[in-house]
Amino acid sequence: MSKQRKTQIVTILILAIALGVVVVRKADLRASITGIAQRSDPTPQDAIYAMLDSARVGDIKKYMASYTGEMAQALQRARSESTDFAKYLRDSNAAIKGIAVMEPQAVSDREVKTRVEYVFEDRNEVQFFYLDKMSGGWKISRVDSSERIKTLVPYGTPVQ
Repeated sequence: MSKQRKTQIVTILILAIALGVVVVRKADLRASITGIAQRSDPTPQDAIYAMLDSARVGDIKKYMASYTGEMAQALQRARSESTDFAKYLRDSNAAIKGIAVMEPQAVSDREVKTRVEYVFEDRNEVQFFYLDKMSGGWKISRVDSSERIKTLVPYGTPVQ
């Protein structure tokens, strides 16, 4: 075997090994990303956003599923007394321009408190949500009354 032939074989082997390493790394990266996406448990913020999304579109079933305990019972009573609860949900969320959900603070090993700020055209409001960890994820157990906060520049004001 000539020296040139040996060089060609070594080059082909090195390229094959490099290609194999790239393929294995890509497969591991995909597997790890897929694993992370599948393993990640829903967060309290996910539960709040799901509730707000379902209210925005008037999905009563998903909205009601976001709550637990006395809060769920009170909402069920309100739903039974309303002629069009879906419209009420859509209308009450129509004026919201933006939402900020802060990191939850642990109240106990199964309960968290999360600050939610609603941005309206003419004001901002803050509300604290309390969520309980259930077998199917986080559920809203109670909500403090909303409190209006002072804004220096109203939403939509042109920047000078």
